[in-house]
Amino acid sequence: MAYKTVKISAGRGGWGGPLVIQPTDQKNKIVSVTGGGIDEITRKIAEMTGAQAADGFTTGIPEDQIAVVVIDCGGTARCGVYPKKRIPTINLMATGPSGPLAKFITEDIYVSGVKFENLAYADGSEALTQSSAPETSSSAAADTSNQGYGVLARVGKSVGAVVGKFFQAGRDTIDMVVRHILPFMAFVSMIVGIINGTGLGKIIADNIAPLAGSLPGMLVVSIICAIPVISPIIGPGAVIAQIVGVLVGEQIAAGGIKPSMALPALFAIDAQVGGDFVPVGLALGEAEPETINAGVPAVLFSRLITGPAAVVIAYLFSFGLY
Repeated sequence: MAYKTVKISAGRGGWGGPLVIQPTDQKNKIVSVTGGGIDEITRKIAEMTGAQAADGFTTGIPEDQIAVVVIDCGGTARCGVYPKKRIPTINLMATGPSGPLAKFITEDIYVSGVKFENLAYADGSEALTQSSAPETSSSAAADTSNQGYGVLARVGKSVGAVVGKFFQAGRDTIDMVVRHILPFMAFVSMIVGIINGTGLGKIIADNIAPLAGSLPGMLVVSIICAIPVISPIIGPGAVIAQIVGVLVGEQIAAGGIKPSMALPALFAIDAQVGGDFVPVGLALGEAEPETINAGVPAVLFSRLITGPAAVVIAYLFSFGLY
């Protein structure tokens, strides 16, 4: 029998693929393991390829007869069971590599978030809209299972989809913390240790604090803190801002600096805030390398303008505060 080749791409929010499915006389089963009969995506793939759709929950299908498996897993072991066996796997949910078998889930064997619009013939022609193709299955048991696919099964799949989304959100959150936040915290800790250990922070703070008693002096402090080559160095851990803030506070308490200078002083010593986080923030936003290359210097140089401007605005708003 002549079978057609189908190309299956990841859907919105999906991952992996595209998979090219070419059934053979030996591997001619499109197996649905979705817990409620044969789902419509499985039927459509079977219709397009000319292979047989089978219910993997009610019928045991030999692995050497499986062309592709369709699952609806939100991120548990089922995601990786078939990829581990190198069986092409289609996940109806938009789930990436996850679960205890995540290392076996690769783009060449797995695709997720698949909808009808993600199905196409390998020659480039699109699949027709969903149709009611004649039901084909590997056994009468699969037919019985399809007929019994009622309200309870649909409710169960809906609840499973919601739970799967929450599970995936939690997995993505933990993954982001481990891959991005924790390494950044380790980097900040190292920089803070270097600044404190070498005494560099105290030297800078002792020279900047006397300037915080006047508006021109605070503008100078703001410009110094916002210099692009300096702000990423003094930004981590806000060490400089903390030290200068304490020294300025002591001077205000001792009467050496007017209390009304506290607000503009706050903005002056914080002009560098976030300067060290710009590349990390862009990376967390999944920015392209070109965007990061242009965005980092753009933000750092913009601080030379927004820093002093914030000091002037804070100085104006400080009138009458004390």
